[in-house]
Amino acid sequence: MNEISLWSVGKQYLRGHSRGILLYCVFVGVFALVFYLYHLPLEAVFYAALLCAVLALPVLTADFYGYYQRYRVLRDLQQQIMFSLEGLPEAKGLLEEEYQELIAALYWDKIRLVSQADNERSDLVDYYTLWAHQIKTPIAAMGLLLQSSAEDDGSTAQSMEQNRELAMELFKIEQYVEMVLQYLRLESPSADFVLKRYALDAIVRQAVRKYAKMFIRKKISLDFSQLNCDVLTDEKWLVFVIEQILSNALKYTQEGKISIYMERDDDKTLVIADTGIGIAGEDLPRVFEKGFTGYNGRRDKKSTGIGLYLCKRILTKLSHTIVIEGEPGKGTKVKIGLDTVDTVLE
Repeated sequence: MNEISLWSVGKQYLRGHSRGILLYCVFVGVFALVFYLYHLPLEAVFYAALLCAVLALPVLTADFYGYYQRYRVLRDLQQQIMFSLEGLPEAKGLLEEEYQELIAALYWDKIRLVSQADNERSDLVDYYTLWAHQIKTPIAAMGLLLQSSAEDDGSTAQSMEQNRELAMELFKIEQYVEMVLQYLRLESPSADFVLKRYALDAIVRQAVRKYAKMFIRKKISLDFSQLNCDVLTDEKWLVFVIEQILSNALKYTQEGKISIYMERDDDKTLVIADTGIGIAGEDLPRVFEKGFTGYNGRRDKKSTGIGLYLCKRILTKLSHTIVIEGEPGKGTKVKIGLDTVDTVLE
């Protein structure tokens, strides 16, 4: 909140008392006119006016001081009025009492609406959390049925290919469900972050193994360099971030390779680069916005604009950083800075 100068408050005070000042000047003018018409000396009028002004000066000064103090109290209350009505200055007059009653009515109505919205959101989160957990059961059952069908010796080559296609689509469904759960957990005020020191190589390999079938299915090669780096992070959340980035890389790369390595000039920056379709320059500043899909997402028609938003939110909470570089037709490069958390916590 910007502080207003004493001069600005003084101008507002004079503006609020402009009618009284104008009335005083009118009275002085009336007396001067009457004295002039009766041929009386005008010096008496001006002397009386000056004397009244001098006597009124201490009173106006005290009144202005009270006005300024009340203004300061009200400015300070702007920070706490969201939580409590305590501290409101005592009302001076019927009009101020009415204003304070209006403020109180608006405050309690706001409290009621906030409480109602919190309850509705809590019910919604509970429902979707329950749904996400329940949907995992049929997903697991479908996976077992597909696996059993694939192991059947009587399966034809065509049916086996169909099973593989169905398995990949089922894998995508499972990933979307996992994204819903992570989104709900992240939005919760008690997100379970547990920071420990981990070997980055082991974390990245978890994500790579999860998408191994998709690499094979799309015939995308993986250029994985040894990651000799220990990081202070939350394993579960960082694995989720890397999975999201790998998922995007595989989604928008039709041929070529995906490379995973440490930045040459920075041994705490993980780089995941692909040879996919890239990102338009005008989309780069907005890729982390919630719901933003960009040119690629509009063309794909299936992008939600949530994945990178979650990655940014998670990495920010972990005190990590993320930067995305890319050009249309030349691939995309994602850089995850993992050194800032050490600076914050050590």
